[in-house]
Order: sequence, then structure tokens, then C-alpha cells
Amino acid sequence: MPGSSRKFVLGIAGILLAGGLIGWVYGHAAWGLLVAALVILVWQTRQLLSFNRAVYTRDFEQFRYGEGIWQQMFSRFNYEHERALRSKREYRRLLKEIRRSTDAMPDGAVILDEENQIVMCNKAAKQLGGLKRKKDRGQRVDNILRDPKLTKLLRTDAFAQEIEIPSPVKDEGWLNCRVVPYGANQKLLFLRDITEQIRLTKMRRDFVANASHELRSPLTVISGYLDSLSEDPDLERNWAQPVRQMQEQAQRMNTVVSELLELSRLESAGPASKDEVVDVSGLLAAAKKSYAGQKDVADIEVQSESSAQLLAAGNEIESLITNLLSNAVRHTPADGHISLTWRVDPEGGEIIVTDTGEGIPADQIPRLTERFFRVHRGRTREDGGVGLGLAIVKHVLNRHDAELSVTSDLGRGSEFCCRFPAERVVLEPPVPIVSGGKRG
Repeated sequence: MPGSSRKFVLGIAGILLAGGLIGWVYGHAAWGLLVAALVILVWQTRQLLSFNRAVYTRDFEQFRYGEGIWQQMFSRFNYEHERALRSKREYRRLLKEIRRSTDAMPDGAVILDEENQIVMCNKAAKQLGGLKRKKDRGQRVDNILRDPKLTKLLRTDAFAQEIEIPSPVKDEGWLNCRVVPYGANQKLLFLRDITEQIRLTKMRRDFVANASHELRSPLTVISGYLDSLSEDPDLERNWAQPVRQMQEQAQRMNTVVSELLELSRLESAGPASKDEVVDVSGLLAAAKKSYAGQKDVADIEVQSESSAQLLAAGNEIESLITNLLSNAVRHTPADGHISLTWRVDPEGGEIIVTDTGEGIPADQIPRLTERFFRVHRGRTREDGGVGLGLAIVKHVLNRHDAELSVTSDLGRGSEFCCRFPAERVVLEPPVPIVSGGKRG
């Protein structure tokens, strides 16, 4: 027990003892104790009221000096008060530093609570998203930045995902949005202006499309002359091999141009419609049949676990399957095995291509869908493809609200899984309406 508390208790005990002795002298010890207790009560009540008044008036002169318990309480109160003021000043200083730091950021930063309500934002968020620090505080951010993709991102807490939305303050502007965990039950929404990046991407896409389109005509002419030369019986023997090599390169160039045009079309197209019903099992069987009788091709197996169909663009799903299968064939030895699977569950459908090939290093899997990216750079161009197939697969899936996941084990093979949402899966094929004949 502290010294001041001990003195306080001893003082009360002394007053009570003195009151009891005086009462005992006069033959009324109980009355003496009662009077002493009342004196103590009145005195401490007066001190309590004085201390309470001092708290409100900040005038502690009568408690500033001395050694009683009330002086001790004042010292403790004053210490905690000064510490709270210092902490408050430090908090304000840190808050100003944070605001200055965030205001210096070129990207918008918005702190959100667990209900996605705005707690604080920086100047860049005001410029990029039109947010107002004081007026919008406490408002749901998706009520201000109205975009279905942002609402979905905030609900799913997909911290690794990034989305692109139109700018609410700049015509033809675009924002990149990303959400990361921040503090206890809070999130941090980053906004980045990618208008220039989108513009450059569009310029690149238009250039590739235009250049590819313009290359088609001269390639057709070149290929025609090369075909004529290869069939000419008067062609000198030493020209046969160069002409054949030129034909192969012209054919390869035609393939590259066709795939670039297809990729440009997919990039500029919107979501695929749901008007066409696609028989996925039939497309898998057709893809397998296209390799029938070819040498040095691994065994291909089709596993159709469902008769369900897909609401999609049939030519694009066919291209997706063809690209995934050709990729598996190139990377799987002739004694290996390739499996094409179509299966459905309550959450959607999956097209899965599995092989027992050479596998893919883990650090290269995220780059598989980049244009012209090839895992094994040591391969010749003739053996390794042009590097556009998986980029086409990625954009086909994007148009169908689907996702691609890749798992691989070096030396054992890979699995490419295309996951389609449930709203694009038709469990029961539509029944055709047969018109009745004339009644006799």
C-alpha cells in the first residue's frame, strides 16, 4: 500500500479511535464513534466536491501542495492528463505526417471500414475518383464509385485481384483499382490513373490489327508463287529445298498473322453472348479426331462426365480447346498421355486439359498467357509454336466470364483448367419445338 494511502487509513482510524475514547469518557462510546464518522464523511465529501470543481475549472491550487491523499490524487491525475495531452499532440503530428505522405502519393488511397465506408482519403483520391474528404466520410465508396466490378471486388475481398473501371471525373479516362488489408477490420483501396496505358494498349492493338491485315495480301501472293514454283517440273533440283523452306516460313507467317488478328478481335470485343448453345463434348471429340493417325503424338483420351452444354461462342470455345490441346501435344512425348475432360458441378463447368509432359517451372506459370512467351526458349521456332495460343485462351475466357488456372509439376506434367460460371452452363439441352401437320 502506498505511503499516502497508509496515512489516509491511519488518519481515519485515529479520528474514529479519538471519537470513541471521548464518547467512552462521557459514557457514550457509540455516539463518539458516530460523530467522528460524520466528521470524516463531511470532510471527505467537501474535498471530493472541491476536487470535482477543480477538474472543471482547471484550478488545482488547493491540491497542488501537501502530502494528503487528495494531493496524491491530483498528482496522478495531472500526470495522466499531461501524458494524454502529449499522446494527443503526437497523434496529431503523426496524422499530419501520414496525410502529407499520402497526399504526396500519385495514386489515390482510400481507407475503408468493414462496411466499405470511407474513413479517410488523400488528395489523389479526390482528383482521380472525385471523393471529398469531409463530405464523403462515412459514405459507402461503392455508392460514389458506381461500378459492378468494384462492388464485386469489395464484397469478395480478393486482395490479389486488380480491376479497371471508367474514370468518374475524366471522359475516356480509366482507373486501376486494388484492395489490400489495412489495420483492424479495415481495407485500403488504391486508385491509379491508367488512361495513358489504356490508350497505348489500344494504339498497339490497332497497329497490330492493321499491320496483320495489310500483311495478308502480300503473304497470299508470295505463298501462291511459292506453290507454283514447288510444282514446276522445270525447277532446278538445288532450288527445291530453299523453296520448301520458304513455303514453311510463309505458312508460319500466315499462322502468326491469323492468330494476331484473332487476338486483336478478342481484345476489342465485349462479353460473349449467351444465345448460342455449344456441345462441349462434341468439340472435345472433334479435337481428338484431328490428331488421329498422326505419328509422334501422345495418346489422347476424352472424358465427358456431363451432357451439359455451354452458352458461349462456339468458334471461340473450339479455338480454346484446339490451342490447349496443341500446346499439350507439343510438350508431351509420344509415349505420354493427354486427357480432355468436361465436367459440371453446382458452381459451373470445367474444361480440363491434362498431360504427362515435361511440366512448367512455377515461376513461369504467371507469364504463360503473355504474347509470344515460350517456356522453353531453347526450342526451335518450328517446334515451339508462335506463343499466341494461351494468350488467345485467356481472352476467350475473359469474354465468357471464365478463369484459367494452371498447375504443373516438372517432369510429370501439367493441368490447364478453364472454369466457366454456372449461368453459362445448360444442364438440360433445349427441346426443339416440332410443328404439327395438318389434321385430316
